[in-house]
Amino acid sequence: MPNIKFHYLYRDGANYKNHSFVIFNNPTSIALAEIENIIHQKLIDGTWFYADKWNLPDLHFGTWDNEIDHTWHEFESIKFTDETGEVDVLHFLRAIRN
Repeated sequence: MPNIKFHYLYRDGANYKNHSFVIFNNPTSIALAEIENIIHQKLIDGTWFYADKWNLPDLHFGTWDNEIDHTWHEFESIKFTDETGEVDVLHFLRAIRN
C-alpha cells in the first residue's frame, strides 16, 4: 500500500499562510480512513493541533507578532502517495495519541 502524505499549514491572524507536508511510511498498510479518524479525534475543534506535540516541523513565520500570531497549526488533508517517507506512520499516530 502507498505511503501517507500529511498536509498542514500555519495561518496567522492576518491570514498569511505557510503550507507544508510530511510523508510517512506505511509498511503495515493502515487504511487512510483509519489514520484520518485518529487524526480527527485529536484535533482541537476539528481543525487545529500543536506541531511540536505531534513531532512535526513548525511552520511559524520568522518573526513573531503578538497581535496576530498564535501557537497552533491547521490540518488540511492526508492522501496516499508513492513518495518515500522517513518516519513510520505508526510512530506518528502514537505521538498524537499522547
